[in-house]
Amino acid sequence: MFDFLERLININLPRSRDFKGLSEKSIDKNGNITIGIREQIAFPEASTEKLKNIFGFEITIKTSAGNKKEGIELLRRLGFPLSNKE
Repeated sequence: MFDFLERLININLPRSRDFKGLSEKSIDKNGNITIGIREQIAFPEASTEKLKNIFGFEITIKTSAGNKKEGIELLRRLGFPLSNKE
């Protein structure tokens, strides 16, 4: 899990076109975040030669935070690039 998060935060998200950080709107009232990925080929593990269909998916990260404010702080400390714009 931590290996996946590290690759997501440090490799995949910054490589996205026009990436300026994740919106705090993506964090729900319980402090969990949902991120949409347009194409699974953003991950180098997905071999493009073997793929027949390209699809998008969502990643939800469940935190132990009790509310949105705690969730934002926890995600920032984990290294998530959150933008301050709501």
